[in-house]
Amino acid sequence: MINGRPAWAALYNLETDEVMPLSLKSTHSVLSIRFYTPCDDGKCVINEYDNIKLTAARWYPTSARLPDGSVIIVGGSTEGAFRNSARINNPTIEYYPPKSFSFSSKSPIYSSFLNRTLITNLFPIVIVLPIPETIFIAANNDAMLYNWKTNTESPLPPFPNGVRVTYPFTGSGLLLPLSPLNGYKPEVLVCGGTNLDDRLPVTSLRVSDPASPQCVRMVLTTPGIKEGWKIEQMPTPRIMPDLIMMPDGKVLIVNGAKTGAAGYGNLVDKVGNSNADNPNFTPVLYDPTATVGQRFTSQGMPTSTIPRLYHSVATIVPNGKIMIAGSNPNKDVTTRKYPTEYRVEWLSPPYIDDPSRPVISEFPRIANYKQQITVKLGGTGPDLSKLRVEAVLLDLGFGDYFFNLAFSLNRIQLLTSSVSSVTHSVHMDSRLVKMETAADLQNNVLKVVIPPSPEIYPPGYAWLHVLVNGIPSTGKRIMIGSGKLNV
Repeated sequence: MINGRPAWAALYNLETDEVMPLSLKSTHSVLSIRFYTPCDDGKCVINEYDNIKLTAARWYPTSARLPDGSVIIVGGSTEGAFRNSARINNPTIEYYPPKSFSFSSKSPIYSSFLNRTLITNLFPIVIVLPIPETIFIAANNDAMLYNWKTNTESPLPPFPNGVRVTYPFTGSGLLLPLSPLNGYKPEVLVCGGTNLDDRLPVTSLRVSDPASPQCVRMVLTTPGIKEGWKIEQMPTPRIMPDLIMMPDGKVLIVNGAKTGAAGYGNLVDKVGNSNADNPNFTPVLYDPTATVGQRFTSQGMPTSTIPRLYHSVATIVPNGKIMIAGSNPNKDVTTRKYPTEYRVEWLSPPYIDDPSRPVISEFPRIANYKQQITVKLGGTGPDLSKLRVEAVLLDLGFGDYFFNLAFSLNRIQLLTSSVSSVTHSVHMDSRLVKMETAADLQNNVLKVVIPPSPEIYPPGYAWLHVLVNGIPSTGKRIMIGSGKLNV
């Protein structure tokens, strides 16, 4: 509680497990833009300003960080609903800070794609690509490439087998690792959802309707688009999955259900108040570089006993653990089946308590594009003099970032990742980028070249981690880019 009412936001201290509620000024969140700056004294606040608002009401939009440091805000509806409709649809795009273009001097900017993808197009999947001015956007059963500088929409093939991937038939998507070795070729992965017909009346939908086990990949180049979506199958179906990019380039798939839909209180045979049933308790690890048919595994994965349905989240934190929290397919607090869930789970890889975890002893606090930086390592670890070197950047979300430096038996990797802005299976700005690296391995010193442009890795804070044979250090914060908007 805060100020005599339930808290709508809070800080979670990863070291002490303490929670501090934050006070929000406005309750009209569909128009609000809120600002939060992390602090070390425990007195952080969320700021709101009467003169800074969205140009139009947006419930369940998606945002993404652009190469100039600004934010694109996509879609949504003007009020809450189980499914979008022509009456409440907001088929527009806007930016913060606001922008003007040759095709439009003001926001919002109309999108025919966001109109065409009714009625299952809330929380669209939005991925900024390493292609100048280009964004991948998916909604319903459809996808496109969007040039945000010219307002050009280029349709992509629809998702195979009629699978829909956005709320309330929620799947999840991310950008697979980028590498200078192939010119930062962009490839997206989209998993889960359902192939239910969204034209069916709500009274025809059931919590027993199966979710989809489908994952699809596409290389977003002219030849890749011509080849189309490559189809794979998860071990079990999942609606409302969370896809988390791991430091080694694998993807963790966790949370969600095997049947039903997202939301609550809408289906005639709802369970408790949940539109979904049959929780998916077992995480799956996906290796995008493995042989087709051998990419999914749950070997060694713990099975939870806590349903993680609507309003649950999962994210990676600086020490390398996966934080899994939430689940409340209800209007308010309830103890009925699939109740309001207050417990937090930690998926802890074996390295967490390993005494040989590496230590970063020296690193820069800021690094710009094309810059070569020096990172010095301390602590114990393997004989680095026998390692071959490569580097990657990993960015898991929109907010603070983890900058990881990874060693394996025959390679060194550099990565950044984020812990914030995951909601409703939307992991905003998920990203991993390999980098050119040279090393003085005898002295545990690395010379790493930051990616050449913000299109490859948009600017923002990062946490610096070292991984030795899969064992990561604790994070150190660093800024990628100048830290200033270039708008």
